[in-house]
Amino acid sequence: MAKRYCMPDPTAALTDEILLQHVERGSRVVDFGCGDGRLLAKLRDVHDCDVQGIDLDPEHVLAAIERGVPVVRANLDAGLSEFPNQSFDIAVLSQTLQQVLRPQFVLEEMLRVAKRGLVVVPNFGYWQVRFQVLWQGRAPITESLPYEWYNSPNIHFMTLRDFRSLCEKQGIRIIREIPIIKRRAIPEAWGANLRAESALYVLERLAG
Repeated sequence: MAKRYCMPDPTAALTDEILLQHVERGSRVVDFGCGDGRLLAKLRDVHDCDVQGIDLDPEHVLAAIERGVPVVRANLDAGLSEFPNQSFDIAVLSQTLQQVLRPQFVLEEMLRVAKRGLVVVPNFGYWQVRFQVLWQGRAPITESLPYEWYNSPNIHFMTLRDFRSLCEKQGIRIIREIPIIKRRAIPEAWGANLRAESALYVLERLAG
């Protein structure tokens, strides 16, 4: 069975709205793990963007096609050699990085094919996650991580601090970090690694 990069997400509508605010009208946008193409259809219809989806799951590919979204079935972990360098203005990687086998490689590919990346990651340092592990001794379940341990698509577990550290190691510049706290995007929020369920990062490759 094909891996589902984009599992059902109860906070998806909120995430979409935040992402829409960071895409300029008329941009060329590729979505790594586009799911049913919902976000790309909005970008096309609302922002006049030139869009391209990538997903591995055949059901997602079919759903995106039914929305009229161009989509390629591809494995992100295998690379995207069919796409030239800097062929897009923006690459979106929303709630997908923790599901791929090679997150470092996928980040490199994202910033190879696009000038800028928009990455949304869950925060396993969120206080409710810590509380459930420490006091209940159970694998955590939260609104943004609504899975049991046995059916979760997540195979990597990162905090916001971990993600910042990875970007530094890979020579990636974080232009903005936007924590998502209680269903609100709060730029430069204090204690984000503890308080945020997830965060949006705007990324670019450092010159040189």
